[in-house]
Amino acid sequence: MGAPPAGAAVWGRAEQQDFRSRVRGTLLGSALGDALGAPLTGLTLDAIREAHGAEGLTQLVPAYGRMGAVTAATQLALFSVDGLIRAQVRRDTGAWHPPTDVHRAYLRWSATQRDWGPDERRKEDGWLAREEWLYSRRGASQACLLGLGNDVMGTLDRPKNPDAAGPEAATRSAPFGLLVGWEPQLVLQLAVECAVHTHGAPAAYLSAGAYAVIVHALARGDSLDAAVQRAMVLLAARPGHPPVVDALKQALGAVRQGMPSAARVGELVALDETSGAVGSLAAAVYCALVGEDIRHGLGLAVHHDGPSSDTGALCGGLLGALHGETALPPAWVAELEGRATILELADDFAMEMTQGPALHGPGTAAPGWLARYPRA
Repeated sequence: MGAPPAGAAVWGRAEQQDFRSRVRGTLLGSALGDALGAPLTGLTLDAIREAHGAEGLTQLVPAYGRMGAVTAATQLALFSVDGLIRAQVRRDTGAWHPPTDVHRAYLRWSATQRDWGPDERRKEDGWLAREEWLYSRRGASQACLLGLGNDVMGTLDRPKNPDAAGPEAATRSAPFGLLVGWEPQLVLQLAVECAVHTHGAPAAYLSAGAYAVIVHALARGDSLDAAVQRAMVLLAARPGHPPVVDALKQALGAVRQGMPSAARVGELVALDETSGAVGSLAAAVYCALVGEDIRHGLGLAVHHDGPSSDTGALCGGLLGALHGETALPPAWVAELEGRATILELADDFAMEMTQGPALHGPGTAAPGWLARYPRA
């Protein structure tokens, strides 16, 4: 893939604060949607209402034995961030291929699913892979486990799992959209190239690319409607795009059909019964558009017969990028698993994107930065 211009842009203080808030909002919002949907995944809407009442869930409840538990979707999204930071750090050496660095990060996640805990001897792992809470097994899909089961990297010419069309590649792709200094078409290309590490069906990797482009536009200050329109324009040049573009059009059209309802969300989720990627993306966009606030939007996103945690994560990432950290429900954030790690990683990413050369450029390396994000 082509490389964006080297060097950090000149950021004013207000711009840095806004960007940091949107980065935090995106990662926290995605994790909150994931956690809200985690106890509902695998349940029908009728079963959800039977278990939690007519209104369904209105707050976080335990899953995986603890309150605020996240799934593999959040774990992998965090390793996407780690890989992007490592790509920037390695750029000082003359190496520049972010899909490779992200793939290496995903392999570090894969090790968490096999090992009992961090191996302190692997100094090249950096700090994120030493976070013990990330070693919990949280429903990772077979496509992710198989696609990352060896060191061979998937490419567009030779994707891993060519028939895998689930939403898991999209749910880890919000961080690509936070590369606000990149052009949208490069964001789309990067997200697609990283999606095929595990998901080779066009519906999956183009949904991941579309999602990243939408987050990118939101992080730059666009409206959600305008962000979706931009994604559809960019997708139009990609082979295999019609199902994704048609689903986004249906999501926009559903907004004009009256009061939002679980039935309408369910119709969007079911647009692609064989995969989940297209329907989950459409439902997430719809819920983010019609939600009265973040609680309402996320509530809509997880109450249906489909993959609640995935749709919740996608919707949460959109709402967090759109509104920033301060719009998220404080009580939910306080209960979120891994909150401190998510915030630390978000702030590191924001620093890398706004101050990168000062952190690890020749002769200017900040103490400890290269230990946290090794060039190896």
